[in-house]
Amino acid sequence: MKVSSRGKYALLTLLDLAEHKNYGFISLKEIAQRQNISKLYLEQLVSLLSMSSILHANRGKQGGYMLAKEPSQYTVGQILRLTEGSFMPVSCLEDEVNKCVHAEFCKTLPLWTGLGKVINDYLDNITLQDILDQNQSGGNYVI
Repeated sequence: MKVSSRGKYALLTLLDLAEHKNYGFISLKEIAQRQNISKLYLEQLVSLLSMSSILHANRGKQGGYMLAKEPSQYTVGQILRLTEGSFMPVSCLEDEVNKCVHAEFCKTLPLWTGLGKVINDYLDNITLQDILDQNQSGGNYVI
């Protein structure tokens, strides 16, 4: 499993919005400056995130973006699946029904299923709020 820059930047963008949620709508220019991310790249990301109802957008002079819900209601898994797709370690587990011709007698399928479960459970149990809290306390995430 490897998270692309798209996934990392989407997470950073949403964390920035979570951290500044009390300031109302935040412009992409502000986020780009704080996170050192290209504004053009952010425009592509927020388009995807807005279509997924994660963000509220406001046009005009006081325009910008804000989270649609509280930071505690967004998991890292939810965000990364939007940008990266499935986190299953093998392609035969990406669909709901395993269509692999070897699935019935595959000796390694339980291994890959378990690994996928661990990855997804881990990412689905960390929220944006958890990350903000962890950064304030200086702690680490435990599996």
